[in-house]
Amino acid sequence: MNKPFYIVFLILLASCNLSKNQNSDSSEVGNKSAINTEITNTDLSQIEPIDTNVIKIITFFREKNIDKIANIIHFPLKREYPIPSIEDEKEFKKRFEEVFDNTLVAKIANSNPKQWSEIGWRGIAFENGDVWLDHEGKIFAVNYQSEVEKELKEYLIAKEKENLHPSLRDFEIPVYKIYTKSYQIRIDKLSEEEYRYASWKIGEKENSKPELILNKGLVQYEGNAGNHVIIFSVENYTYKVYRNILVAEESSSDVTLIIEKDNQIILSEEGTLLPE
Repeated sequence: MNKPFYIVFLILLASCNLSKNQNSDSSEVGNKSAINTEITNTDLSQIEPIDTNVIKIITFFREKNIDKIANIIHFPLKREYPIPSIEDEKEFKKRFEEVFDNTLVAKIANSNPKQWSEIGWRGIAFENGDVWLDHEGKIFAVNYQSEVEKELKEYLIAKEKENLHPSLRDFEIPVYKIYTKSYQIRIDKLSEEEYRYASWKIGEKENSKPELILNKGLVQYEGNAGNHVIIFSVENYTYKVYRNILVAEESSSDVTLIIEKDNQIILSEEGTLLPE
């Protein structure tokens, strides 16, 4: 991901919002006051402490204590591709409001511990998986996306299309960029139900013609933790890209590529998601 493009986008976004913010200072103050009132009104002492880690996180968000929140983030905190990951506490503090906008802060601060569900070894999920904690009380995933991140994502997708081979520029959403031992792979979503697979040998550029393009990929989900596989078929070959989001072993890879011929595995390689 090109860092200068990312920085320029944020500057432009801030400039575009400046006049709007100046014209609505009084309403903005009113909104923040309302949020703070909501946060203050719930008495944590009256909530049964089913999990001390959850109580601690609710308290930090109630105080909007960014320093304390930064201490309980598992880095790198990955964002939806092509938005770059947040690598450390310093970067997290700068980008806090990109991830945790007023809506999500209030949602967490006003939450009841019963809204946080333990999903076995996978960790603790807030509501529908907006936020995930590990069993040590650290936030390792935030699936919620603020309006700022949505705009940033659109900007980055447009820039990425400019740098692709012309045969690959028609897609809705970039899904994954993957490195395995042998291949550089990108998966793009073409429509609501169709995915595309393109691959190059390691070291080749994305603006060069892909070695292989496969269309009509379908996704199959495995359980409710987000793990899934995207399957592409051509003649007697099947390409399977497994996305390992929540796994039992920390050593497990982000992605597993399996190629089958006549239902027999002829290649299996672990993969790493980019950007890291």
